[in-house]
Amino acid sequence: MLRLLVVDDEESICFSLKEYFTLQGYLVDTARHLEDAEQLIEATDYDVVIEDLGLGPAQSPDGLEMIKFIRHHNSHARIVVLTAYGSAEMEKKTLSWGADAFLRKPKPLSHVAQVIQGLIESNLKPATQAA
Repeated sequence: MLRLLVVDDEESICFSLKEYFTLQGYLVDTARHLEDAEQLIEATDYDVVIEDLGLGPAQSPDGLEMIKFIRHHNSHARIVVLTAYGSAEMEKKTLSWGADAFLRKPKPLSHVAQVIQGLIESNLKPATQAA
């Protein structure tokens, strides 16, 4: 069973994503604060992390630092940034820091699931097969 972590300071988003992905067969954890997310990432091997960029005080984009943290502790995890901070410059920056996908809020849950499924399937392809 695939493990998924949702990191978002909005309780309603954590709840919605957890409910949806649990029904899809994932084991889902949520964190609303950076410290909680970091503890979970250190203790658990996640297949996918969905994270917002605006975490912490004054909605600063601490999610960028979270990408580095995830890559350091769980390098194979697929990282999906789901954020309202949706500029083209921010998208380029998050992808260069190691995120696998950048989605702007609001986004239908079915679309988020399609993106995640594609990322997981790309992980399962043999290394010798061309993408």
